[in-house]
Amino acid sequence: MDFIGKRRWIYLLSVLVILPGLISLAIPSSLGLGPPLRLGIDFAGGTSMTLAFSPPVAQKDLRQVLDDLGHGDASIQAAGEGRFFIRTRNLAPALAGQPSDRERIEQALKDRFGAAPAIEFQAVSALTAKKTVRSAAIAVFIASIGMLMYITWAFRRVPSPFRWGVVAIIALLHDVVVVIGSFSILGRLVGAEVNLMFLTALLAVIGYSVNDTVVVFDRIRENLQRGIARDLETVVNVSLSETLARSLNTGMPTLLAVLAVFLLGGATLRDFLLVFLIGITSGTYSSIAIASPLLVSWEKGELRWRWWPLRRRQPAKVA
Repeated sequence: MDFIGKRRWIYLLSVLVILPGLISLAIPSSLGLGPPLRLGIDFAGGTSMTLAFSPPVAQKDLRQVLDDLGHGDASIQAAGEGRFFIRTRNLAPALAGQPSDRERIEQALKDRFGAAPAIEFQAVSALTAKKTVRSAAIAVFIASIGMLMYITWAFRRVPSPFRWGVVAIIALLHDVVVVIGSFSILGRLVGAEVNLMFLTALLAVIGYSVNDTVVVFDRIRENLQRGIARDLETVVNVSLSETLARSLNTGMPTLLAVLAVFLLGGATLRDFLLVFLIGITSGTYSSIAIASPLLVSWEKGELRWRWWPLRRRQPAKVA
């Protein structure tokens, strides 16, 4: 398969995939289309509850009670026999003789399970989550520098090893932008939220993307050392064809497993698994269609702004 010969069209496809997400991120919430990213309770703040039931109750029954009260976005985690940790948005106080959200929850639990559980309420601050995001961003930056240095060292025996590290980081950033842009669009359309589970899944996707890219690069290095062709374009094309089956055989079973859990699992994990579905798909694509073709384009001096696929070629001058 001639991946490298069609690299300009591949770049255009990537731009078309990324562009809607970037546009969605750029649209301000003042236009009435919702925020660029729909922040979950972890980032926006809210209320945490620790419930202790005796006898124990099923988590799905507890979920149904909260859904009926309008707290379908609540995060529920089992914390032992009969104990649950719940995060929900800020609870409304009592107004004009109406019970507060806390009182409504306590009464609904008593009506549903026959006895009110022991409940501990605490306010959830968004400040801690913001610090976590900042720390994660710093960690990704440091990890990217580390990966750049490692790839440059590991591929030191090939021409221009620094370029190999740079294009691997570009492929990584491609996947991050695809995931964040997709969640911006999905947040406006179906209410997909960005929370700490989203951040955790995104970091895992970054690791998957870099690993897949390095595997492809390793095959390119082997073929360069074997001297199967004189030009880099042919070597990269052959290497991509040789690793295509491996990349698909690795990515497809993972995607199918995640898809099964996404369809059959609980609602709490939906956004978390959606990051994996988008990220693994993008990571498999970028390792084949972004990193390696960029390596060839850089070698040929093509990394300049131009409308590659539609650019009119100038006729050769006749001496």
